[in-house]
Amino acid sequence: MAIHQNKKLKNLIHSFKDKASIIKATFSIHRRSSSIKVAVVRATTHGSRNNPPSDSRLAALLALGNDFRSSTAFACIEALMKRLHTTSSAAVAMKSLFTLHIIVIRGPFNLRDQVAFFPGYGGRNFLNLSAFRDVSDSEMNDLSSWVRWYAGVVEHNVTVDRKLDRILYFRSRNCEIVEDCKEGRKRKIDLSEELEVLVGFVERICEVPESLYLQKKDLVYEVVRLVLEIYRLVQREIWVRVKEMGDRVESLSLEELTELVGVLARLENCRRKLSVLFVNRGKNEEFWELVKITKGKLAEKKGMKEEKRMVMVEMRADSVESTRFWNPFVEPGQLLWVPAGDGPLGPAILPLTVSTVG
Repeated sequence: MAIHQNKKLKNLIHSFKDKASIIKATFSIHRRSSSIKVAVVRATTHGSRNNPPSDSRLAALLALGNDFRSSTAFACIEALMKRLHTTSSAAVAMKSLFTLHIIVIRGPFNLRDQVAFFPGYGGRNFLNLSAFRDVSDSEMNDLSSWVRWYAGVVEHNVTVDRKLDRILYFRSRNCEIVEDCKEGRKRKIDLSEELEVLVGFVERICEVPESLYLQKKDLVYEVVRLVLEIYRLVQREIWVRVKEMGDRVESLSLEELTELVGVLARLENCRRKLSVLFVNRGKNEEFWELVKITKGKLAEKKGMKEEKRMVMVEMRADSVESTRFWNPFVEPGQLLWVPAGDGPLGPAILPLTVSTVG
């Protein structure tokens, strides 16, 4: 009973905090800034802590992107980031991340652009939530681990978006061979780096907390559903690159083969965790069969190249051994004087052999 009353009291306090924030923003003399702050607070309230932001409140926030002034987009993302970094509530943090993720994948370009280049962006942990923890109760403590995981997923989503030139959402290029108009020749775009980034994103997803029972909560369920949506896009991009790598196996160097076999092995290691997280919704047997077959082709070619390299090394060693007595100052066919036996130095006449092995 005491725990229940304590929770009700906390919810009431949080509700007052939200109302106070809205009232404060409403009476601000900066009307545009005020409406932005109100939209952010309403989308990320403390109330209904297990429910995601409503569609109408998300739509109100995204509508701010219709104002193409960069100052408006910046103020919107700044208010959302401030909300994310000043709250001690796992529910508010989760809602803020969900809202931010919606902006990253569905928002107007000016809002997405502000997320990608927001001050403080700088790599893997730009949201800076790796140490976040809400210990107000056991449920929020468990939700905190989801906050830390989800922050990493959103961060990596932005990284993928930037490194691949927004290829996941705009399809700005559709193959790995492009025409170089200036030099009138074709060049290959290195797909291995893109594959590394994409597989890295899948690995980040697989760092999901063990407390999967929280997926029963609507907020966590919607987060996982959104991550699944992005995973399917990423899986499609991986498919294209894996298929191209398999078709191009004959032209790959030993170093490239080694790297790619390792990347595909890491991807295969993610399969079980993905199946558990998405409850087989992201199963796609055809995709995993392609990964398995391609990894086998690459590994086989890698083995052949390694064997060939070893043969060449042995041939080179034999070549060095056969030319130990070669003297460049002696004409072919002449006799070479060398020390003989273990006794005192004496002349030993050997026919000179000139090796043609390089």
